[in-house]
Amino acid sequence: MGALITNPTWIFLVMLLVILLAPILLRRLHVPHIIGLILAGMLLGEHGFNVLARDASFELFGQVGIYYIMFLAGLEMDTGSFRRYGRGGLGFGLLTFLIPFVNGLLVSLYGFHLGRATSVLVGCLLGSHTLVAFPIVGRYGLGKHRSVVFAIIATAVASFLALLTLAVVVQSRQGGTHPLFWLRFGLGIIAYVVGVAWAFPKIGRWFLRRNEDAVTQFVFVLAMVFISARLAELVGLEGLLGAFIGGLVLNRIIPHGGPLMGRLEFVGNALFVPWFLIGVGMLIDVRAVANASELLFYATIVTMAIASKWIAAALMNAISRGCHADRQLLFGLTNAHAAGALAIVMIASAPNVALMSAQMLNATVLLILVSCIVSSLATGNGAQRLVLETSELERNRGSYHGKCLTAYAYPQSVDALTQLAIMIHNPLIADSLMGLAISMDNDPDDAMRAQGHHNLERAKALAAAANLHMSTMSRVSSNVASAIVHTMREVDAGEVILGLHEQADGNLGGSLGVVAQSVLATTHREVLLARMQLALGTLKQITIAVPNKAEYEVGFYKWLEHLCRIGERTGMPMHFYTCDDTGFYIKNYLDELHPNVRKEIFAEKGFGAILLSLPQVVAEDHLFVVVSSRAGFISHTPAFNTIPALLARHFNHTNIILLYPDQFGDPGESLSVFAPNGQSVTQRQMLFEEWLGKFRNRI
Repeated sequence: MGALITNPTWIFLVMLLVILLAPILLRRLHVPHIIGLILAGMLLGEHGFNVLARDASFELFGQVGIYYIMFLAGLEMDTGSFRRYGRGGLGFGLLTFLIPFVNGLLVSLYGFHLGRATSVLVGCLLGSHTLVAFPIVGRYGLGKHRSVVFAIIATAVASFLALLTLAVVVQSRQGGTHPLFWLRFGLGIIAYVVGVAWAFPKIGRWFLRRNEDAVTQFVFVLAMVFISARLAELVGLEGLLGAFIGGLVLNRIIPHGGPLMGRLEFVGNALFVPWFLIGVGMLIDVRAVANASELLFYATIVTMAIASKWIAAALMNAISRGCHADRQLLFGLTNAHAAGALAIVMIASAPNVALMSAQMLNATVLLILVSCIVSSLATGNGAQRLVLETSELERNRGSYHGKCLTAYAYPQSVDALTQLAIMIHNPLIADSLMGLAISMDNDPDDAMRAQGHHNLERAKALAAAANLHMSTMSRVSSNVASAIVHTMREVDAGEVILGLHEQADGNLGGSLGVVAQSVLATTHREVLLARMQLALGTLKQITIAVPNKAEYEVGFYKWLEHLCRIGERTGMPMHFYTCDDTGFYIKNYLDELHPNVRKEIFAEKGFGAILLSLPQVVAEDHLFVVVSSRAGFISHTPAFNTIPALLARHFNHTNIILLYPDQFGDPGESLSVFAPNGQSVTQRQMLFEEWLGKFRNRI
C-alpha cells in the first residue's frame, strides 16, 4: 500500500509542520527536540502510519543535513582551542573508537559467530559516531569549551578510522589488495587534505572580498562544502568527513557571530538538519525490532555500543580531571550513531559486498534511535549543568556599559562599521547594539534623512542576519558631534564607533576630522575610528600598537577585551607591539580570560619607534589597531599628534582602527595600584591579580 500523501506540496507542508510543532510540543515535556523529530519520522514513515514515503527528497535533504551537521561542527571549532586541546582530542578519539571497536569485534566474532570481515565492520559501526547533539551545546554557547572541543576532534578521528577501515575491508573483499592500490589510496588522502587546507582559504578570501551579496556568499560557502565532500569521496573517504574538513578550513574566513555564520546556522537548523533527523526516524521498524527471537541480538548491540562510549568518556574525563558535567558532555556528544553507522551498514549490506544482513540493518536503526535519545538527554543535562557551574553573575554584566553605539554617515561604510560593532558588542547584555543616523536641520530636501534611514535599515538587516537586534535612532541637529554625544548620554553607551575621516577620493585625509575631534573633546567614553577596506573575516592578522603606560588608563582592560572578542570570533592571531611593562599586563589578561587567542607580544623602546617600524610589518590584509589617548591623560605623548598624518602616508590601503580608551574618572587613582619598576615579578603578579579582581566585574 502506498503512502497516504504523495503530492509534493503536501509533503513539504507536512514536513514544515512537523519541524515547527514537534519541538514545541516536546519542549513542555522537557524532551530534546532532536528526539521529537526522530519519533515523528517513525510515526510518519512506512513502518508507522505510512503518511509519507521516504522518497528521493529525504535522501537528498538528509544527505545535506548530515553534511551540514559535520560542516557546522568544523565551522564552529575555535582554532585556538583546536591547537590547545588537539592532543587531548586525539587521545579521546582513539579511546572512543578503539574501546567500542574491540568490544564489537569480540562479541560479534565469539558471541554471535559472525565472520571476521563482518565482525570488523560491526566494530567500526560501534566505534563511529555522529555529532547529532552538537546544536544543543551551540544553544548554550559551549562550542569552545574544552570537553566540546575534545568531542569534536574525537568525532573526526573516530569517523576517519571507522570509514578508513570500512574502505580497506570493502576493497579487500572486492580484490583491491594490490600494493599499488594502497599506495594510491594513501597518497590520495594526503593530497586531498593538503590541497583543501591550502586552496580553500585562499579561494574563500578572494571570493568574499569581491562579493558582498548575502545570497551569493551563502551559496558559495555551501558549494565549497559539497566540493570538499565530493573530493573526499573521490579519494575513498566518506563525504561527511569531507564536510567536516571543509568547515574546519573555512573556519578562519567566516567570523563567529557574524551575519554569514548566522545565515548558515539558520538554514541548516531550520531545514536540512531536521529533514535528516525525520528521515532517520522513517527507517525505524519497531515491529521488526520487537521480534522476540532476535531481541537478544538487538539488545546486545545497543547496550555494547552505549556502554563502550560511556567507558571511553569516563576514562577521558578521569585523565583530563573534568567534572561530572564534562563527563556527560563527552559521553553525550560521542554516543549518537547516525550518519557513520548508516553509511557503514548500507555499504556493507550492498549486493556487491554482502557482509551484513537485514538483521544488522534493523539493529543499526534501533541503535540510531536509542543512542540519539541518550545522546540528546546526556548532552542537554551536561550543558545545562556546566553553564550553571561556570557562570559568574558579576562577569556576565560585561563591559562597563552595555550599549555599543555606531554612528553612520556614508552608505559605503555601513557594512564595515556594523561588522565591527557585532564583533565587539557584549553578547551577555540584551539589546547592546545601537545605530544612529544624524541629518542636519538645514537639509532642504530631506536627502540626508532619507540616506540615514536607508543606512539604519541596512545595519538592522546585517545585525538580524547574525541573530542580533539593533535598536536605531534618527536625529536632526545643527551639530553632528553634539548629537552623537547627547545620544551616548541618553542611552548610556559605553563606546561609540565612527568612520575614520576620509577625503572625497577615499584616501585618508591626514586628520581626525571635525566631528571626531569634537566627540573626543566632549566625551571620555571609548571611541573607535574605523576604516575597513576588506571584510573582517577575510583578514589574516590583528596588529596592535600600544603606547607607553597604556595600562594606567581606566579603560585599559575594556579596549583589550574588545580586541580579544575580535580575535576570538575571527580566529586571527593578535600581535601586540608594546613598551615597558605593558606587555606583561596584556599577556596576563589574555592568559587569564582568553587563553585560546593566539598572541605574540613584541617589546619596543618607545611608542615612536613602534610607529616607525610598523609600516614594514603591517600588510594590506591585516587589521591595524592604534591605541591612542586624549591630550592631558597619562599615556598621552606628543607622538599621538602625528598619527593621522602617519596613517595617511603609510597605511592608506590598510584596515585601520584608531582607538581612544575610556578615560573617565581620575586616572591618577590607578597609579597606586600598579607596581613601581623596582618591584619583583612576583609582587607585580600579585598586584595584577588584585587589579584584575577589582575590574573583572566591570569588564
